[in-house]
Amino acid sequence: MGTRLPGVRTEDGFGPWLAFTGCLIAVFMQMIDVTIVNTALPNLTADLAASPSQQLLVVSGYSLAFACTLLTAARIGAILGRRVVFLVSVVAFTAVSVWCGISTSATELVIARIFQGAAGAGMAAQTIAILIASFPPSRHQLVFALYGATAGFAGMLGPIVGGALVTADIAGLGWHSVFLMNLPIGILAFALGFRYLRLGKPPERDRLDLGGVALSTVSLFALLAALADIQQNGWRPGPFGVIAGALALGAVFIGYERRLTRRGGSPLVRLDLFANRGFAIGAALVASFFGLFTAFVFTVSITLQDELHFTPLRTGVAMTPFALGAGAGALASPFLVKRWGVKVLALGIALYGGLVAVGAVYLKLTNGQVNLALALGPVFLAGLGVGLFGVQLQPLMLAGLRERQMAEASGQLPTIEQIGNAVGLALLSVMFFRAHTLGGSVVMLLAIAIGAIAMALPTLALPDPAKKLT
Repeated sequence: MGTRLPGVRTEDGFGPWLAFTGCLIAVFMQMIDVTIVNTALPNLTADLAASPSQQLLVVSGYSLAFACTLLTAARIGAILGRRVVFLVSVVAFTAVSVWCGISTSATELVIARIFQGAAGAGMAAQTIAILIASFPPSRHQLVFALYGATAGFAGMLGPIVGGALVTADIAGLGWHSVFLMNLPIGILAFALGFRYLRLGKPPERDRLDLGGVALSTVSLFALLAALADIQQNGWRPGPFGVIAGALALGAVFIGYERRLTRRGGSPLVRLDLFANRGFAIGAALVASFFGLFTAFVFTVSITLQDELHFTPLRTGVAMTPFALGAGAGALASPFLVKRWGVKVLALGIALYGGLVAVGAVYLKLTNGQVNLALALGPVFLAGLGVGLFGVQLQPLMLAGLRERQMAEASGQLPTIEQIGNAVGLALLSVMFFRAHTLGGSVVMLLAIAIGAIAMALPTLALPDPAKKLT
């Protein structure tokens, strides 16, 4: 149980924890950029005269590039070394963030966001493998809890920080500051990683699965692009044909990866991981959760600003109780799960879904007249449910894997998250939220609530640490 992955060099003292801090800063930076732009969207739209399709691409282009390049980035990290790829990606992400911040047209910003998403994938695809390699198994639950809390909290802080920055208008930067803030953060992450991250080069140099890269990238891009087209232009035969082709290409990819595995090759995706029940169930829950949560943050931001005419600052204030509740849930979750097991996660996601449904009904009954003081408690409890569920989900789904399998899972787990992000937002928007109206918001929130409540039952099938103790 005390073994390390090949090629890993460790050191005593605070070195691994400082390297871990650098990784968490990178995770925070990468995750906050998923949601921070939502609050700044009305301002940058007015400034850059962005069309509706460009607005969508500013939000989804990042997640699209992230999802389509994660698997490749994970494999490149395994071949060239996690440390090198992580540090290069941090530099690239920071530099492209500055590019986003100084963009002078909507088209330029969309292109920069796509490059930013690809650089973010390079960071995220290495992080879990670095954590596994840097700490003994006895500390994995703690570091995964901190990792999950950081990623989730960053996503929730995005609208709040975005609203504060746009309102403060520091040095007249306005919406530009939501991207330029990554410059000092990225420098700090790089400095800590460069100084304290001690991972040796991999002992074996596997070949990059170019066939898998091509098939996975093209199929994911086609699927997400078709969903984005439907969201903008409505239901037409063309995008459905693209979706069918993307799904067929995905099936070809799975078959190709299986054959490559049987021949002893180095596939882009280790499908044998899904033979583990906890990993398979957890993968479905992770994709669903991140899809629903991204759709929730997007819907709330659009609803408060576009339909209820909240300022960016008031939007941030309205979301603050949710973030505080999520933080409380994240801190309490490891202790509660140790005592009561996966029932805590099931209760958390059901609580979140139930309160989102209450919020949707409240919006309908009041015709959008929101009393923030009255909403304070329910919004806090909804965040609490998210914190209880999200932080311990990943450690539980990885609990049954061997150490080498966990290294392989390091690239697949963030891929699953980001596919959930991109597909969930696109699919729910296509089905329920094509028109940005109060009625559309109510329907979208109800769909998110139903999806969240439905997740409670399969959550109970995850490996239960409480049962192992009895």
